Amino acid sequence: MSLSSCCNGAEIFSCHEMDSCDLDFPDIDLNGSAAPTPESTLKAGLDVNTRKKYMYAKKKAFALFVKELQTSTSPHTYQDIFIKWKCCGQDFRDLRTIHKHVAAQHATEVLHQTQKILEELVIAATSSLPCTDHLDITDASTELCWSSQKISDWLPDLKCYKIEDLKSEQGEVLLYYCYCDVCDPQWICDWQRTLCNLLYLTGKIRIASEGINGTVGGSKVSTKLYIDTMLSHPVFKQMCLEDFKRSDGGAHCFPDLRVGVFHEIVPMGVDPQKVSYKETATHLTPEEFHERVEQYLSASQEEKDTILLDCRNFYESRIGQFQNCLAPDIRKFSYFPNYVDQNLEFFKDKTVLMYCTGGIRCERGSAYLRSKAVCKEIYQLKGGIHKYLDQFPDGFFRGKLFVFDGRFTISSNDDIISTCRYCGTAWDKYKLCSTPQCCQLVLTCLKCHEGGLTACCPTCQEKGLKTQTNFCQQQFKEECECTKMRPKIPIEKV
Repeated sequence: MSLSSCCNGAEIFSCHEMDSCDLDFPDIDLNGSAAPTPESTLKAGLDVNTRKKYMYAKKKAFALFVKELQTSTSPHTYQDIFIKWKCCGQDFRDLRTIHKHVAAQHATEVLHQTQKILEELVIAATSSLPCTDHLDITDASTELCWSSQKISDWLPDLKCYKIEDLKSEQGEVLLYYCYCDVCDPQWICDWQRTLCNLLYLTGKIRIASEGINGTVGGSKVSTKLYIDTMLSHPVFKQMCLEDFKRSDGGAHCFPDLRVGVFHEIVPMGVDPQKVSYKETATHLTPEEFHERVEQYLSASQEEKDTILLDCRNFYESRIGQFQNCLAPDIRKFSYFPNYVDQNLEFFKDKTVLMYCTGGIRCERGSAYLRSKAVCKEIYQLKGGIHKYLDQFPDGFFRGKLFVFDGRFTISSNDDIISTCRYCGTAWDKYKLCSTPQCCQLVLTCLKCHEGGLTACCPTCQEKGLKTQTNFCQQQFKEECECTKMRPKIPIEKV
């Protein structure tokens, strides 16, 4: 935590903005020739170290005051947006005139704000926080509490774009995550919701104190603006362009936009304070992972001390997976910790190569497996299957990549590794179970589907026929009877 991050109500300003402030207070004599002024009295009561920060605090207080006066028009088009300031019943259209007005008419208020900032700096300095005297204003600004700013300050400028550009059907879907410390998840949540609505993006975004996890769809103009805005925020400064996985799609891939604050950004069901993403396994690039898998596949049965572990659920691994992998028959990622606990002997002294769709489940999953201290080595595929397929579309991953949106799958090869639930024919296109109460996916080929076999199992099929007439009175369930009959946590043979 930096010294300046304790400034409650502080906003982030560039060096240029702060240096351009007019600070000619008419009632303040800096030469000391007149009677003591409020400013000179304030400065006289400061110790040497705090006095060094006075000019920084004064400029910041001035800039904060001006910022609070800022308003904007209600445009008919994005090109009509412009900034103005309103104070003392007057409208100001340029920065210099509002600066002069504040310096002439509001010196007392600015001085009070300066005193508050100085007090907060003193508190921070006495809290054994790292010294930032060596930082310039730009460095210090990046450490200020961004959550005290208006959400509108962190939105992209859309003056050069037409609404049609943002709403184009020709677009893409972004998949990304970032593990980092978030001090105000609700602010990030509100900002993300506003940002996505502004750019006409749909999708799902989870925010927690441990970071952010999202998949959003929209036009390519909108997704580019979204990425640029994300990368410009100090919370996500560790992210780069490569952290966003792209695939063909758009806003139509999701029914709506869902943004929320959660305890975990991926629901593993383990307290992030107990098993942190910071304890994750060694990351392998797609090239490194490919080489490791090649070595694993070429090794003889006697030499194999490696497990190629799929961290996804059975919906995903059923239609696409790496060759000769271990794909646990689990319904949810939240079952993964129990799966590890009940199969510790199986993992003992093994080298584990882990993978998932985009990499996020491996972050916490590998950390949990590492916490058990039974494996020889643990590695994970950086960027997940998404990034692997970008470089090895015809590599060791065969079949379709399951995605959590209306597309259900994306593919890089023509292999079909799954079969129809009813007749056993090669089939890999999911549909929702036709029973109103059931939310499971079913692999049913065209012939079986046309024959009325549209549910995930015979029991659900029969139940669905009985309840179609009073559908609106039924409540949805996550699991049907066929799921309940499947062992929740599979035990692997040692």
